[in-house]
Amino acid sequence: MDLPGETSGPQLARAVLDAAKARREAAAPRRRSVVGGGGDGQRRLRGYSGPGPDPRDPQLLGAVLSRLVKARGWEQPAAEATVFGAWERVVGPEIAQHSRPVKLEDGELTVEARSTAWATQLRLLAGSLLQKIAREVGHNVVRKLHIHGPAAPSWSRGPRRVRGRGPRDTYG
Repeated sequence: MDLPGETSGPQLARAVLDAAKARREAAAPRRRSVVGGGGDGQRRLRGYSGPGPDPRDPQLLGAVLSRLVKARGWEQPAAEATVFGAWERVVGPEIAQHSRPVKLEDGELTVEARSTAWATQLRLLAGSLLQKIAREVGHNVVRKLHIHGPAAPSWSRGPRRVRGRGPRDTYG
């Protein structure tokens, strides 16, 4: 039931859309971006086009991590962490089975051997160990080795500990 002066649904929607477009164009002149850079001051479209590698392409995780480590200056701490994290790969499985790294400060690595015999053997192999470490993690990460045997138990604490000065010479 259309009355002669009224518009129906689709015609009404078209009229509202046309009115909105007219208001938008009147409020701000529309600027067009062109691909070809004309000398008339028009803006150029941003983005990448054409074949070839693109920074937005998927990257290998190892490559991204190595760039991040280098950009942040984490090469030295990462190399030091490799000494502890990959000890078996760095020195070999037999040596790693009988020793473990304890501390790395100022290029001096402290290694604890499983027995005093292995500590002596590692002291004799110190030069070749330093070469293996330098080959795996880089030069000047470890400059000196301190090798010691297993730590002796401490008798200063425990259930059978007697407080006081302990036995002294009481004869005389």
